[in-house]
Amino acid sequence: MNLSAEHVERLRGLLSRAGQRIVIVSHTNPDGDAVGSSLAWAEMLRGMGHSVVCVVPNKYPYFLDWMPGIGEVVIFKNDTEGRAVRAVADADLIFCLDFNSLSRLEILSDTIAANTTARRVLIDHHLSPDEGFDVVFSHPEASSTCYVVYRLIEALSGTAVITRPMAEALYVGMMTDTGNFAFSSLTPGLFRAVAVLVECGIHIPTLYNNVYNAYTEGRARLFGYAINRKMQIIEDGTVAYMSLMEHEMRRFRFQQGDSEGFVNYALTIKKMKMSAMFLAHRKFIRVSLRSRGDVDVNLFARRYFDGGGHKNAAGGKSFVSMEETIAHFVRSVREFAEEGHLGEVKGEK
Repeated sequence: MNLSAEHVERLRGLLSRAGQRIVIVSHTNPDGDAVGSSLAWAEMLRGMGHSVVCVVPNKYPYFLDWMPGIGEVVIFKNDTEGRAVRAVADADLIFCLDFNSLSRLEILSDTIAANTTARRVLIDHHLSPDEGFDVVFSHPEASSTCYVVYRLIEALSGTAVITRPMAEALYVGMMTDTGNFAFSSLTPGLFRAVAVLVECGIHIPTLYNNVYNAYTEGRARLFGYAINRKMQIIEDGTVAYMSLMEHEMRRFRFQQGDSEGFVNYALTIKKMKMSAMFLAHRKFIRVSLRSRGDVDVNLFARRYFDGGGHKNAAGGKSFVSMEETIAHFVRSVREFAEEGHLGEVKGEK
């Protein structure tokens, strides 16, 4: 991953005047990478003398509650005091982290759009970023936004400025967006970055335990229910999908983040090439897609669910019933397969 020297210098220029009012925003249903990159970047900017407010559209998963500084993150959906609206309205700079389009902010997007004077900087690793940003650091080849942030910190100030809380936040994003360093985009540069974070004092077993071994009993039982009762397999055992309705999630006392990772599980089956998860919300169904090898779920999401993401991890939405959504998915998979997009997974025998 190579940062644009020109863009780095433009960013340095934007940050050269101390005491600016800065807002960092991330996407709806913020995950470890969204939260980690926001917290680390916020501390970096505060160290440069700026005033920073982090805003997310809705609550982050409860298993991230322990992260240093997370108590200062403003949750727009719960912000009855209007702190987020005031911060955005007064902002000199707005950093958009871990998303490629303002539409990913959903309920927060109009508030961001209302400030037409603040400079906007995109730091992201998703495909096809929207226009309208003053400076863009878009690196789909990067494993996580936290890795992009790490490289920006390195380019602007050197890694000596990384504190232990910053290192912990960066590691969480790198770890969660790579499935604990098991997915694609695992480069020598990423592992050199991890080595630096270890030198900053992070304790990897503790961070892993805080994120992956901190679920509720309800989540464990929901997972068992989803796998045993809801997982369906089609296309001669190469595609799987699961669906959860609101009443099913309530039965297991669902909390934000409880379904995290469910969509990945089917890919542990030897022949599996693609997996989907359909999660019902009040006004729509959230679609999560994962794949192995050359199976491009970004293409699938864009074509059939008005979504997108990465080659092996993408998502979208459906605004019809669950029954109709699943029927549409099954038809779409069949068409996708007939076009040759479900070819052999590399290394499969």
